[in-house]
Amino acid sequence: MRFSWLILLCLLVPVIALAQIDVTGRIIREDTKTPVSGANVFLSNSSFGGATSNNGTFELHNVRPGQYTLVVTLIGYADYTTSILVSKDPIHLNIELKPKSIMLREVQISDNAKAEWRRNYEQFKKEFIGTDENAKNCEVMNPEILDFTYHKTQKVLEAYADEFLIVENRALGYRVKFLVKDFRSDHISGIISYSGQRLFELLPGKEAQKKKWNIARNYTYYGSAMHFYRSLYKDRLAEEGFEMHRFTRFINRERPPEEEIQRHIDYFVKINRRDSANKWINYENMPKYAHEIVYNDQSFNIATCKKTDQPGIFALTFPDCLYVIYTKKREETVFRDVYRPLTMPNYEITVLSFMGKENYALFDMNGIIVGGGPLNEGTWSKSRLSELLPVDYVPTDEVDNTLKDFMGKKH
Repeated sequence: MRFSWLILLCLLVPVIALAQIDVTGRIIREDTKTPVSGANVFLSNSSFGGATSNNGTFELHNVRPGQYTLVVTLIGYADYTTSILVSKDPIHLNIELKPKSIMLREVQISDNAKAEWRRNYEQFKKEFIGTDENAKNCEVMNPEILDFTYHKTQKVLEAYADEFLIVENRALGYRVKFLVKDFRSDHISGIISYSGQRLFELLPGKEAQKKKWNIARNYTYYGSAMHFYRSLYKDRLAEEGFEMHRFTRFINRERPPEEEIQRHIDYFVKINRRDSANKWINYENMPKYAHEIVYNDQSFNIATCKKTDQPGIFALTFPDCLYVIYTKKREETVFRDVYRPLTMPNYEITVLSFMGKENYALFDMNGIIVGGGPLNEGTWSKSRLSELLPVDYVPTDEVDNTLKDFMGKKH
């Protein structure tokens, strides 16, 4: 199976610390000043969440100090988000929600519409939830809330929902509630991007099951982007099994642009011109990049990780591309466009690059990108909802023991 996907995530997330504080508040309507009950209140990307009572109050207990994005959602009201800084004192918030009119979308009930929705849904599941072993144990509880738009000529799938998409991840022991915003899968560029807010809830289970979940969570964590960014700001990359190298590469000028290739393949396949189609398929199989060099000297160190004027927020900067190796796991997927020197063991590899004019990425002490992040190619590009962990997750075992334990059970 060919893998050439890239992934770009854009999520608003908090910062982790040690103490535990209560966050409470009351929510009312902006116009009538009456209490709003049943509103979802949570700290995005964490396991802290709840709902307002009949008098509009909410309580989030034992929150670790740090910077968070607090989210309030309820059908019939505009979503509310605000940044809060949890420190040594409890926080109480008074929030006003703005009512909004609900736009009813046209409902299509034809057989063709149903078949098209199912096709779009199957693609969405693969690209949003994943296709790994964890994904096989994920179940979408309310797929009917999803709406899709497929742009045939651009080969772009868009998805959105007005309420939580609920996914039970029985591989990691979480019920994930995700407000899907701006999901976009571009089959020409190979880039999947999405944004949204999410809440994690622990699934119930017996002690033996919880132990298995803990091992699986630890295995998922080690080598992940979260693990890397946490290790980076602590200056513990080598101890945690990471290597960071400068990486240069150039676009292969002999290979036509991807959009042109796909357009010609579609056209010649449609008119049954096999020889012409094969010519463009050969172009498609050409390497995307040329003159690729991984510099042996690990010239990147903690100097690439800089503090910002925002508490607990760091900036990662690098020229060209960043080549990240995790030496404690082996890569099982072949990435056609990710360069690997012949002398390098089959370690997990991720290439980071910037898409726009910005040449830095902001991340917090949780190891989570804040705002727009770099483009990930390789191992981290496979990460989907099936491998997501909450921002307050902390591994419980030593890495080597966890990896050996999990791999023994896996094989």
